[in-house]
Amino acid sequence: MPDVFPWVRHLSTEEVRAFTVELVEALSDAAELDLDTSLNEVVAGWRATARIKADPEQHEEAVRPTSGDFGPVEVIP
Repeated sequence: MPDVFPWVRHLSTEEVRAFTVELVEALSDAAELDLDTSLNEVVAGWRATARIKADPEQHEEAVRPTSGDFGPVEVIP
């Protein structure tokens, strides 16, 4: 995996395993159902996770508990 996705080095062993399973499932869907949108989402999501974990400040902020109301959520179609 690190040869194809070098950013996986920022993920834990369990996270790499979960990414691998999701990637294989998305590849299967792409091959069998001609659906490649989930494939892009899987890679983008895990890459974003690795990016946050690679930056100690961002990671600390991301795992910090939150409270309160952050206002309305904008739905983008």
